[in-house]
Amino acid sequence: MTEAVIRNKPGMASVKDMPILQDGPPPGGFAPVRFARRIPNKGPSAMAIFLAAFGAFSYGMYQVGQGNKVRRALKEEKYAARRAILPLLQAEEDERFVKEWNKYLEYEAEVMKDVPGWKVGQSVYNSGRWMPPATGELRPEVW
Repeated sequence: MTEAVIRNKPGMASVKDMPILQDGPPPGGFAPVRFARRIPNKGPSAMAIFLAAFGAFSYGMYQVGQGNKVRRALKEEKYAARRAILPLLQAEEDERFVKEWNKYLEYEAEVMKDVPGWKVGQSVYNSGRWMPPATGELRPEVW
């Protein structure tokens, strides 16, 4: 649309012929402009947030402490059960060791029967202390 149609002035030859129409404020003026800093007071205060965070942290630490107590009790129960069956396990191991040691002594007697002065079961180190064999020779199934 042209300016002539908008202003109902047909046949205008120039823009200069148009009547002056200037924008102005509405009747009664514009509403006042808010330029002051007005921060709405919404939500909890800083102290309330701090206390809530401190309470949550304290409760969490309390729960951690309770969990530690339960875990400690379970660990102690496990160790007590192990200590209770340890003599039984040691007796079974001693029995197994004696059987294997007797087999070993029989084998040693058979192998060394032709060596003069050989004493079956005597240590070759002559240290005077008995130590169980730690070489694994008596338990080849463990290899």
